[in-house]
Amino acid sequence: MTTLTYCKALPTPIDELNAIGKTHLSVFLIAYAPIFRSAVCETVNFFLSKTEFNKSKWNSHLQTTLGISKRHANGAIAAAKGAVDSAKKCRIIQIKTLEAKAKSCETWIKKASKKLKNAREFYEKKNWQNSKTGCVIPLCSSLKYKGTNWQNLRFQIHNKKRKLDRYLKKLATLKSSPLRVYVPKNQVFIVGSTDESYGNQVCQWDGNNLKLRVPACLESQFGKYVESKIGDFQRNINRLPATGAKTWHFYYKSGVWVAAVSFTPEKVKQVSRAVDYGSIGIDMNPGSIGWAYIDSEGNLKARGKIPLQTGLPHGKQQAQIVIACLELAQLAIKFSCPVVCEELDFSNKKNQLRERGRKYARMLSGWGYSEFDKQLNSILSNRGIELITVNPAYSSMIGLVKYLRLYGLASDTGAALAIARRGMRLSEKIPGSLTAFVDVNSTKHVWSLWSQLNKKIKQSGINRRHDYYTVSNWDFLANLGIGEASALEEIASETYTVEFS
Repeated sequence: MTTLTYCKALPTPIDELNAIGKTHLSVFLIAYAPIFRSAVCETVNFFLSKTEFNKSKWNSHLQTTLGISKRHANGAIAAAKGAVDSAKKCRIIQIKTLEAKAKSCETWIKKASKKLKNAREFYEKKNWQNSKTGCVIPLCSSLKYKGTNWQNLRFQIHNKKRKLDRYLKKLATLKSSPLRVYVPKNQVFIVGSTDESYGNQVCQWDGNNLKLRVPACLESQFGKYVESKIGDFQRNINRLPATGAKTWHFYYKSGVWVAAVSFTPEKVKQVSRAVDYGSIGIDMNPGSIGWAYIDSEGNLKARGKIPLQTGLPHGKQQAQIVIACLELAQLAIKFSCPVVCEELDFSNKKNQLRERGRKYARMLSGWGYSEFDKQLNSILSNRGIELITVNPAYSSMIGLVKYLRLYGLASDTGAALAIARRGMRLSEKIPGSLTAFVDVNSTKHVWSLWSQLNKKIKQSGINRRHDYYTVSNWDFLANLGIGEASALEEIASETYTVEFS
């Protein structure tokens, strides 16, 4: 079940401050945090020892050893288990990422070596000057690099082999080394339960005052309970229920103690209707977010674009993302429909950044797609708006070919229209004027036709998005064979380029 977490810095009421300017609660947290960390570290070591874990016995052991209650020990066990599970997951992701980078590097080395081999074989021919195809990597000199492009490519292959060797050594070390778990200092974790008053027996909060049960080891110093006025969690849409389990996490950050409460949120009234009555599709790009609203028949009724700036600092970029998500939420409330977005996963592409070039890496890393997805999901769920994710395959191509000229749209708005229709499970067949240029097979999925068309258009003379506004006759595609287009496309994408003078 989905949970939410609200955080706020602990206030410092004047009537609660002591001689050194700290509240009674913050002094208690400072004293209890080292004890809690000792319990978490001991539990983590027990988990890593791979010994059979008995929660009841271990809870009793912590109570006896550290002088804490059962509820405090449960919080230490939960924190330790979360830290160990997180470390294991991070290790798996790190190994998977390094394996993908090593595979991408190895593939690049094989392709580059094959290019050199083919180039040598080409120049070994007697009449290579009269060849119609030419050489993929012609032998020529560069004044910039003070050598031939063959020498430069060999140098790159040498560096890639060194990089691959480092990846393989890191992988071997990670797979053989023991797991290390980081346990932060200055934190306290208290698990709640549904069948307890205020959702937590140890830490009880009535909406304004917080009453915290002191463990036995610190009762002589602080008494049985520590109380403080922390107030409410101010939110525009507050989904914190009066009942239900509440888990509290206190941690020290930027010079202040922060209180975080996790809970199962209250259900909100559903604002969006079923997707069959219409939807808003969005297409995310680093420079803008295109959106399109379609009715129940899949026809375009409204469209627009939300401009975005790139290269902003983290704080300003996050604020910009929140403003964009709020604008999309207002549109969804206006049309009473769900929002359909593309399911983007750039993990595989980011593993190939070193082989794709600086421009591609800057474009892919310059916009926070994951942050946008997280903020959009949070904002829409708080307002009762459904968020639907779909596969973005060929959405840009469909928007360019079918809707760009028909409605006079921008490329991102056309892609948003295709995404909205896909969210409503509407078919996207190739226009009748183009079926003569692809191998139509009724047994295959329609995406196979779009794949063929995509390959042909890449081989055609269309280089800009604006060219799709003027295309009225697609006869020039008839002379392009699919096999030829695939081969030439592969050569164009893999050809090593270097500036020559």
